[in-house]
Amino acid sequence: MSRFRLVVDRFAPAHAPGLRAVFDERFADPRSTRGDRFAWDYWHVPDQYTLVRTPAWLYFPAAKYRAFHRHLVAWGRRTLGCWDVSPPWLSYYVEGCRQELHADVPHGPWAFVWGLTPRGAPRFRGGETLLLRPETLAYWQGFDGRQDRERASFVERIPSRFDRLVVFDPRLPHGVTEVEGTRDPREARLVVHGWFTEPRPFAEGALSARALAGPLDEATADVAAALAQAGALHGTLALRLDVGRDGAVARVRLLADTLVHLEAPGEEAPVRRLVRRRLAAARFPRARGATRVTFPLLFR
Repeated sequence: MSRFRLVVDRFAPAHAPGLRAVFDERFADPRSTRGDRFAWDYWHVPDQYTLVRTPAWLYFPAAKYRAFHRHLVAWGRRTLGCWDVSPPWLSYYVEGCRQELHADVPHGPWAFVWGLTPRGAPRFRGGETLLLRPETLAYWQGFDGRQDRERASFVERIPSRFDRLVVFDPRLPHGVTEVEGTRDPREARLVVHGWFTEPRPFAEGALSARALAGPLDEATADVAAALAQAGALHGTLALRLDVGRDGAVARVRLLADTLVHLEAPGEEAPVRRLVRRRLAAARFPRARGATRVTFPLLFR
């Protein structure tokens, strides 16, 4: 995972083909007047959003959607320490559809876009997830006037692919590049999207949530006290704690990191090191087996 974004290909191979087949079947006959063809909202905000959307959990057959939803939520708990997702949208983008740059700060610590775009080479141009590069937001830091800069210097574009999950920090200005080349929904950029929400510790293994609660509360308080004079921090750290049978932390691994120092950009590294040291020193009850804890820390 790189800072601020994560791309996972073949995210849900057990679910993507079935959900895609539902969409294809409903649009197979353009002359059909069946009721499930009328579930869509053409969403247009001038100079900002143009796309066609519907609530994903209402569009797909319940059993098929629930299976995917469980998979998505389980991944978010293990990887990000987020217990749930916002009610996801299903959206398609045909000729002229796009999203201009915007930010989604209050919705959740991570945004996601999961592609159901047709397999193979797309029949449209554009449709990439567009992320403003962090260095663009700090443009004058380390500025070098000897170098020319073009679009790729300022933004990252991530193509929509079948069964590709893109997860990113929604504080970053982001959008979707304009789609050109098709008006057929079956050839469109098709995505399920929303936000990971409700960050809190998630554990798998021998120790119960009750046994973990006290030591995790103490670890959180210890980290907060150690960082009391660290300055204005903003963002999220998600860490993996491998706890042995003896209750000691055998390993601390950083899973996701969107931490920024608002007063001294670029000075986040000492904070990460301090957090890892403090968590490595945490002590948990003895147990009959190991426990793996995904532990999110939010700085606001």
